[in-house]
Amino acid sequence: MSYQPLSGKTAVVFGVANKRSIAYAVAKAWHDAGANLILNYQGERNKDSVAKIAQSLSEDIPVYPCDVSSDVELDEFFENVKKHSDTIDIVLHAVAFAPREALENPFIETSREAYSIAHDISAYSLVAIAQRAETMMPSGGSILAMSYYGAAKVIPRYNVMGVAKASLEASTRYLAADLGAKNIRVNCVSAGPVNTLAARGIGGLNLMLKHYEKFAPLGRTCTLEEIGATSLFLATDGAGGITGQTIYVDGGYEINGMTLEEEVYPNK
Repeated sequence: MSYQPLSGKTAVVFGVANKRSIAYAVAKAWHDAGANLILNYQGERNKDSVAKIAQSLSEDIPVYPCDVSSDVELDEFFENVKKHSDTIDIVLHAVAFAPREALENPFIETSREAYSIAHDISAYSLVAIAQRAETMMPSGGSILAMSYYGAAKVIPRYNVMGVAKASLEASTRYLAADLGAKNIRVNCVSAGPVNTLAARGIGGLNLMLKHYEKFAPLGRTCTLEEIGATSLFLATDGAGGITGQTIYVDGGYEINGMTLEEEVYPNK
């Protein structure tokens, strides 16, 4: 039997949409490492698909409704979690949304409503989840959020989502400061572009992938499995001294100060 560093741990996962999603990659890595998963779904139309994904991992993985923009549904979700465990060890926040027009139009045209929606669902929901999770983490734990380079630099078509991700990363740091005394660690993984349904909604994904092949030190972006592996590490005791950090899993692209048309890394 393989080593399972998360054996006996309870992991709550927000954001599994399909088997090509980052949240699924993380959930699978945690499950394979021995964690007992509890998943959410948003809206009845997503219930069956998320339930099938859960069953593909294990028949006993609970799935409960939760719209992260609703305090009532968040409260109900965590009450449902208590049916399975009095404590939580790990939480994944892999939830983001912005109205389509706010991604397609120039950022300066972002409406007040679109700005509010993007920040509520993509950033504040981490705070709301942490508020409830910390009460179930008496011995500490790990809270992990998913971000992207657009939080730090301007990425075409990412627009208000980049601003919301910047808020998410700042929220991670402030939550880490608040929760550190309780031995609760809060970190972000900033993944490079991967071919998920969510990424396709941004537009220009193929061009972005080719750009990373040309300019990232490793000559590529990351894989879903690599994101899962890094997320597994951050959930284990091996990362016990890491909190408030944004860890880039992007083939090294983030270290670049310039991207020139000629070969930047001629030895690749």
